[in-house]
Amino acid sequence: MRETEGDNSLRLRERLRYAAEALPFFLFMALFKVLGIDAASATGGWIGRNVFYRIQPVVERARENLKAAYPQMGKAERESIILEMCDNLGRTVAEYPHLDKLKLRGTDARLEIAGTEFADAAIAAGKGLMFISGHFANWEAMPVMATELGYEGGLVYRPPNNPYVDRYISRQRASAGPKIQITKSAQGTRKIFTLLRRGLAILMLVDQKTEQGVAAPFFGRDAMTTPAPAALALKLGSALLPASNERLKGARFRMTIHPAIAFVPTGDHEADVLALTAKINAAIEQCVRNRPSQWLWIHRRWTTPRDAVKNLGRT
Repeated sequence: MRETEGDNSLRLRERLRYAAEALPFFLFMALFKVLGIDAASATGGWIGRNVFYRIQPVVERARENLKAAYPQMGKAERESIILEMCDNLGRTVAEYPHLDKLKLRGTDARLEIAGTEFADAAIAAGKGLMFISGHFANWEAMPVMATELGYEGGLVYRPPNNPYVDRYISRQRASAGPKIQITKSAQGTRKIFTLLRRGLAILMLVDQKTEQGVAAPFFGRDAMTTPAPAALALKLGSALLPASNERLKGARFRMTIHPAIAFVPTGDHEADVLALTAKINAAIEQCVRNRPSQWLWIHRRWTTPRDAVKNLGRT
């Protein structure tokens, strides 16, 4: 179909809008790059504690989520968790220009790892493995870790709305992590299937709400969760390995690979997908409980009455 002048004008306006939106991000990335990883991380932490912490709609969502997950927790403890979460978020953003500095080995090693025996056993089985994790500490460290350890495969991600920011972040990931980056989509699921069939590793974050998911419990409340990992594991026999990450000090991290999730199928595919997805959520929940301040509590993770109204409108 031939492009019209109006189409070109719209695309130009979109490009200009995206460029304007991305400009502050790139200015900060340039500053953080010049500062070096340690100073950048510290500066990002300061921004997190003093700027992010004061963005009330976002922080209030974290408060509500914490209250629901830990109804007995006191206000002071909740605020301490939220402040550390904001510090970590600021550091994570500031560390993007330095993902290639996150190393397991060498004189300035910044990563520690435990539980590699579980991943090695899964790789040896030859049916592929899925590292399933969430937004813990600097969540970009997990794919770096997998690449450093030689777990060949790809990572799954949800791209930012801004294509220029997406391109930058993808390049930074590729500088230290897997070159294969798969967006969450039907086409992406087919790519994941292919890699698992080859016995390779897939890295994915499964702690965000998805409208096309299944309702599975998370901290005692239903949360719309992607069924893809469970469905793929049931079809291919691939291992599901929970992985968690925690910030030690500054830009240094400890990652833990946990034992593979055990599951015996019943033969009822739909019920099995739901039951295995619930086990995945339980594993992620346990990782959060181990150190709550390391998880990103600002997500709209749980189903709300507003969601019910929206879904009713689609029927």
